[in-house]
Amino acid sequence: MRHVVFRIDKDRYALPLASTREVVVAPTTFSAVPRAPTCIRGIMNLRGRIVPVVDLRELLTDTLGELSGTRSDEHRPSRIILLDRSRRELGLLVTEVEGIESIEKVVPAPKPAPSLKGVARMGAIAVTVLDPDGLDNAVAQAFARE
Repeated sequence: MRHVVFRIDKDRYALPLASTREVVVAPTTFSAVPRAPTCIRGIMNLRGRIVPVVDLRELLTDTLGELSGTRSDEHRPSRIILLDRSRRELGLLVTEVEGIESIEKVVPAPKPAPSLKGVARMGAIAVTVLDPDGLDNAVAQAFARE
């Protein structure tokens, strides 16, 4: 199965290619969303469509606990992966998109979480495979907590 492989700081993640619509360069600013959870960076206008943008690092920190990488200017988010969620889109702010890779075997995650499918290997590199439905639900739960 083909996956979009990307980085959040130094950590590598993957999402199924079938669940992504496109990758775009992140704008310098976003329109604020009043009373939104901290993981929501804001909204952006993409060719006439309003797209909510989620800081994926913040969302994963909220759902999984602290991530291993530390944030710095060197690892500033620069790309947005648009998830195709049937009639709506969800933008995921990431550091960098590395490409599209075939990932055949995904081993279940040691700490099960709704937003994780598991872990896979790309050569000598470990990649955390995310579940698009789980991410969508995590965003909905973040709004419910606010």
